[in-house]
Amino acid sequence: MTDTFDGFQLQSTIDVSGTLRLELVELTVSDPAPDEVIVRVEASPINPSDLAVMLGAATAPADLDTLNLTGSQDRPIVLAKVSPESMGALSARIGIGITPGAEGAGLVVAAGRNARHFLGRRVSMRGGGMYAQYRKLRMFDCVALPDDLDVSSGAAMFINPLTALGFVETMRTEGFSGLVHLAAASNLGQMLNRLCIADDIPLINVVRSTEQARLLLDQGARYVLDSLSPDYESELREALYETGITLAFDPIGGGSQASQVLAAMEAAATRDVSTYNRYGSEVFKQLYIYGLLNPSPTVLDRWVGFAWSIGGWLLTHRLQRFGKDGEARMLERVRNELTTTFASHYTARLGLRDVLNPDIIRAYSRKATGEKFLVTPQD
Repeated sequence: MTDTFDGFQLQSTIDVSGTLRLELVELTVSDPAPDEVIVRVEASPINPSDLAVMLGAATAPADLDTLNLTGSQDRPIVLAKVSPESMGALSARIGIGITPGAEGAGLVVAAGRNARHFLGRRVSMRGGGMYAQYRKLRMFDCVALPDDLDVSSGAAMFINPLTALGFVETMRTEGFSGLVHLAAASNLGQMLNRLCIADDIPLINVVRSTEQARLLLDQGARYVLDSLSPDYESELREALYETGITLAFDPIGGGSQASQVLAAMEAAATRDVSTYNRYGSEVFKQLYIYGLLNPSPTVLDRWVGFAWSIGGWLLTHRLQRFGKDGEARMLERVRNELTTTFASHYTARLGLRDVLNPDIIRAYSRKATGEKFLVTPQD
C-alpha cells in the first residue's frame, strides 16, 4: 500500500446550456499499478491543443468577452459562454470534466513494482491531465531526465520537439528534399529552424512581421519571408525556385495562405518549361495543415496545376506510422538536445490559480508569436 497524495487539478466542463466552467477540483491519487508511477507535477506548458481542451475546441472556443470570475480566492471559478452555433461541435464533451495539459515534468513520488527504477527521479511525461498537482500514469509514458536538467526544460519534451522531428521524418520518408513552414516564428518554428540548420535541410520560413523575420535571421535562418510584405509572393516564388522545395506545413489552416504557397510552387516548377500544358506541371506539391490558428474555411485558388495534395497532419497519427523504434530514436535525440536544438523559452510561469485569472486567460489565449506559458501546479 502506498501513501495517498492529495491536491488539486484544473477541470474544464461545458454544460448543456453552453456554459464553460473552469475550476480547481480536489484530487486524490494512490496505489499505482505494477507498471505505473505517481508524479508530483512541477511544470507543464500551454500548447495550442491544451487551449482547445481548456476553452472548448479549436474550431469552437468559448467567447472570452463573456469571462466571469466567481468562487473564492482559494477556489476560483471562471465561467464563459459558448455560442449556440458551436455547441454541435462540442456535443461529445458536454458534461464531461477534462483536465488539460498534454505533457509535463515532475518528480516520481511513488512507483509500482515494475517501475521502481523511476522512484525519486525527475521525468518528462505525456498522456494528458498535467494541469494537476499529481498525475498517475504508465511508466512507458515517462522519460527519465538528466539529474542536472531544470524541470522546465523537460516539461516540453514531446509535443513541439517530436512535431519538428516529425516534419523532417515525413519529408524524408515521402521523398522531399526541404520544406516550407508557415507562422514560422513560433516556439515550434524556432525549434524547426535550429533542427534544419543542424541537419542541413533547406527551409523556407514564412512569418508575419519584420520583427519576426529578424528573430529567425538572427538565429541563422537562410530564407525568411514576411507574408505581409508587398513583395511576398515574388520572393516566395524565387525561394522555391532556388530550393526546389515542394512540401509545406501550415498551422494556420483558414484563409488563402496555403493556396498562395501551392501556387508559388507551381510557378517555380514551370518557370523553365518552354511548352504549354493546360494541366500544369507534373511536379507533385504537398501541403499539410497541422493547426487551426485561423478556424475559417481554407480557400484554394484552383490554378495550382493538378499535381498537388492538401492533407491533415497530426503528431499522434504520424508517430504510429514511424513505429516504436522510430519514436524511440526521435525521443533519444530530443533528450540529448533539450537545452540546444529543442530548447523551449517561456514568457511566464503560472500557478493553477493564475491559470484561472481572466486577464491571464486572455494573454495566453492570444497565441502570440514567440510567447509560451508554463503551468507550475505546485505554486
